Amino acid sequence: MIQRVQTIFLFLVAVAMLLVTYFPIWTQVNVDQTESLKLTAWSMTHMNVTSDSVIEETGTYYIGALAILAALIALYSLSQFKTRTKQMFLNMINSLVMVINLGIIVYITYSYNLDFNPMASGAFMLGFYTIIVAMIFNIVANRFIRKDELLVKSVDRIR
Repeated sequence: MIQRVQTIFLFLVAVAMLLVTYFPIWTQVNVDQTESLKLTAWSMTHMNVTSDSVIEETGTYYIGALAILAALIALYSLSQFKTRTKQMFLNMINSLVMVINLGIIVYITYSYNLDFNPMASGAFMLGFYTIIVAMIFNIVANRFIRKDELLVKSVDRIR
């Protein structure tokens, strides 16, 4: 049924992954406090802080695309409530997509940070942590789906 607990968690996974596309993921300011880097799901922006002008902007649309893909997989998994094994498989694929997204973000921030300001690591923002929250929600949803599957199997054994 669609009113199960895991439905709420899968919906929260989708919401959290959509929030990644809205909030900034990482920021860094150089030693002189004159330039900054800001990573969002759609771009890496190198800005001059004093004049508030953009020096360079690089597209990172693949981060946003992976976040939207994870949200769509969660919503599709939510609709597959009749086949719990398929739902668990979709959640496993969704976890993989989110881990790949986190890996790409960490790699990008590390590589840009080496050139920009290797003395400081920068600050991960709300967009980064929403991916982690979505991964936790996905794990909890999978536990409840597995619990339902075991309950159905135990009832079938009794018959």
